[in-house]
Amino acid sequence: MCPPRAREETPRNVNCQDLLPVTHRQCWGELTLPLPWLLFSWGLYASPFWPAGAFASFMFFLCALRLNHEAIHGNLGLPRRGDIALLHLLSALMMGCNSSVARSHMQHHRHAMGPKDLEGRCGHMSAAQVLRYGPRFPLDLIQYCWQGGGRKWRMRMMRDGLSVALALALILLSGFHFLLLHLAAMALAQCLTAFFAVWITHQGTARTGLAGRSQRGVLARAAYLMFYHREHHLFPKVPVSRLPDLAARLDAQVPGYAAARQPVLPWFDRAT
Repeated sequence: MCPPRAREETPRNVNCQDLLPVTHRQCWGELTLPLPWLLFSWGLYASPFWPAGAFASFMFFLCALRLNHEAIHGNLGLPRRGDIALLHLLSALMMGCNSSVARSHMQHHRHAMGPKDLEGRCGHMSAAQVLRYGPRFPLDLIQYCWQGGGRKWRMRMMRDGLSVALALALILLSGFHFLLLHLAAMALAQCLTAFFAVWITHQGTARTGLAGRSQRGVLARAAYLMFYHREHHLFPKVPVSRLPDLAARLDAQVPGYAAARQPVLPWFDRAT
């Protein structure tokens, strides 16, 4: 087995300051990004075509992950208390503890793919291993945050738990079939987060030293730009919507950057 290489560092010759500001219109665009998929999934679940709701739920979860991710990094132009409130709201909709995800993700950036990176451990596994580990992953994040986060993080986790408990009670008391299907879809999505949100963008990067994998082309757009993961790790304060612009600068200005890129799925990749 090849030993891990030194991790890729942020290029110093690339200016991204003009990519950081977020307008009110862009902020609202991000805040409402998951909403159409959520409503579409509920509509399908309430119809004779309810099995198709699973795809809409997957897309809702993907967009909610993007929104959650932007709130973690403070990339929405909101005050910090607004970011935290958003994490609680998304916890209720996604049926998970997003505060534990937030703390783990910041540690992931600080100790990327190292022994202190709980999130990044998934990237060292095989596909079969990470799929088996998936149901345990959210629980490990909760335990990790509760034990190491201190009072501030424990209070946030408790608010997440209250949000989820209230949402769960409303779903069960309502008895609405479409909400029960939403609950089942979110439970499955939480079990697959380790695979889709971590492994798919980090598998194999410990051997190459790259900050992450990076996709181009139609798949990158279909994944709502979340597969520009290498660029995100190098410049985490750049909003996801601007990562294609950042990638173009890195390709043009950093020698060897484009040649070293590893896509998520090569057969759906486009180099230019």
